[in-house]
Amino acid sequence: MSDCCESDGACSTITLDKNIKKVDKKEYLKPAIALSFLLIGIGLDFFDVGFFSKVVSFIYFGIIYLVVGKNVLLKAYKLVLKGNIYNEFTLMSVATMGAFAISSYAEGVAVMLFYITGELFQESAVNRAKQSIKALLSIQIEETRVLVGGKTIIKHPKDVKVGESIQVLSGEKVALDGTLISPIATLNTAALTGESKPDTKNTGEDIYAGSINLNRSIELKVSASYEDTKLSKILSLVQDAIGKKAKTELLISRLAKVYTPIVFWLAIALVLVPFFFLGDAYEFTNWFERALIFLVISCPCALVISIPLGYFGGIGAASHNGILFKGSNYLDIITNVDTIVMDKTGTLTKGVFELQEVVTKNYDKNSMLSLVSALESHSTHPVAKAIVEYAPSSLKAFEVEEISGHGMKGIVENKEILAGNAKLLDKFNISYDKALLTNDKTIIMVAIDKKFAGYISIADSIKDDALKAIKELHKIPKIKEIIMLSGDKQAVVNSISKELGIDRAHGDLLPEDKFKEVQRLRDEGKIVAFVGDGINDAPVITLADVGFAMGGLGSDAAIETADVVIQTDQPSKIATAIKIADATKVVIWQNITLAFGVKIAVLIGGAFGLATMWEAVIADVGVAIVAIANSARIGKMKF
Repeated sequence: MSDCCESDGACSTITLDKNIKKVDKKEYLKPAIALSFLLIGIGLDFFDVGFFSKVVSFIYFGIIYLVVGKNVLLKAYKLVLKGNIYNEFTLMSVATMGAFAISSYAEGVAVMLFYITGELFQESAVNRAKQSIKALLSIQIEETRVLVGGKTIIKHPKDVKVGESIQVLSGEKVALDGTLISPIATLNTAALTGESKPDTKNTGEDIYAGSINLNRSIELKVSASYEDTKLSKILSLVQDAIGKKAKTELLISRLAKVYTPIVFWLAIALVLVPFFFLGDAYEFTNWFERALIFLVISCPCALVISIPLGYFGGIGAASHNGILFKGSNYLDIITNVDTIVMDKTGTLTKGVFELQEVVTKNYDKNSMLSLVSALESHSTHPVAKAIVEYAPSSLKAFEVEEISGHGMKGIVENKEILAGNAKLLDKFNISYDKALLTNDKTIIMVAIDKKFAGYISIADSIKDDALKAIKELHKIPKIKEIIMLSGDKQAVVNSISKELGIDRAHGDLLPEDKFKEVQRLRDEGKIVAFVGDGINDAPVITLADVGFAMGGLGSDAAIETADVVIQTDQPSKIATAIKIADATKVVIWQNITLAFGVKIAVLIGGAFGLATMWEAVIADVGVAIVAIANSARIGKMKF
């Protein structure tokens, strides 16, 4: 039986179990054999074969009915004992046994048979949908080679400790996140990023679990435990996504619980009420059959199962494009977004800074660089890393304080060092050359013992697909405005904004300023998506209606708080995510409209005697199959 209905009989969203049960091909054999015997029985009855009397017919069709419907009848019996009458199993049991009561034996068997067949197809479709997402698990590795004393020992990745070295042969998958020890490695990272282009790494660069080593054997130093690898986090996000219902799903589930008992009592009324109006013309059998048709078509599971399948399709399509939705509810919300707000560094730019120029005022350049590098070594900001890599320092910094949105403060060589933006120097009332504010590069101003000592200019390059990202977003009619927020100075922000074609850009912002800006937009009634990557973006990502995080360069805090994670670090995937969500919404509402339209038509037809039991079967099973096929289209669409 399908797992669309839980033990309480109410249809619920599909869950992604660790072990996906495949529908045994033998399960299809029983309905096929039963169909053959059903057709034989119908033939014997139609040609009025002598020995096929009413008693023999009852026994013949009764045996087929019990073989086919045994599980449904038992399920209905257990639920009724628990006090749960309004469920699909009870409805099917009452309808089919009622058909036997009015001597419509073949119809009773047919209803149960086609119901079971429909459930098998539904279960198969559910499993295929699960497998499309669960396929990610195939990239987890059960064993890896650990280098110990020049020898290799095979271990499960769970048993490998951080700091140990592992070997990955050509063609094998990397089991754990690590730093490359070998001179060079060529990797296929499609499973993680969705990008088929091989990625080349050099000594000291990070390599993530799930990547495939394409060429020579390589060695890695493990940098994260099995549970903390990027791959494990991705899989966790995908599985969590399945457990979160979207509003449409919740609506359908609630509706199913309400309309099933309503139809149940309408069916009873359909039998009893006409008696008071028709008098002697009332025929119990006629109205009882109409009530049975009412019950058959009222079963909600065919309707409810098609909705989660639509969301499965959307989440699966997104994951294949390197986009992870943490819940199907975000697929719904993103379809209403009208304002895109983006961080600059690491989102639209590569976040890989290079030192351009060092200018000092009455101070030795190398000495100032050494002091600043010692201080910046305590920060994880991309700008700080660029300075440290350019000028490594052997000096030690003490009393280090990172002032959010401003810069760094600390003691190096008994000197108080300030390194940051203009706001940092303003905070400590240190004068500097105001012309630096109009420089279109990122400027790190330096003060030593409360005096301006010079500055370091840093340049960041725009991501390759940033321009494409903005163009694609502008093509989406519902996106009314694209805004860039940055802690960088306004001159830099203006330059990048103009180059990319962004509608509005604000620089010189503290993290709390970004928060206030997004809050202001939401207060104006706008539905906001915020895209960021840094730890300082986490509060704004949480605040936004939909929060995006860059999953490659992004901080763990940003990724954890985000609703959608872009594994490829490509801003163009924002538009892709919106397109996938829109396509999912269209398919789901097509399913809802189809299911309700057909059900209402047949319900009315059945009440007026215009629909037979056969039409009821076709309506129930047929609609489910069409909806399932429609949902499967999402995974095949090009975005």
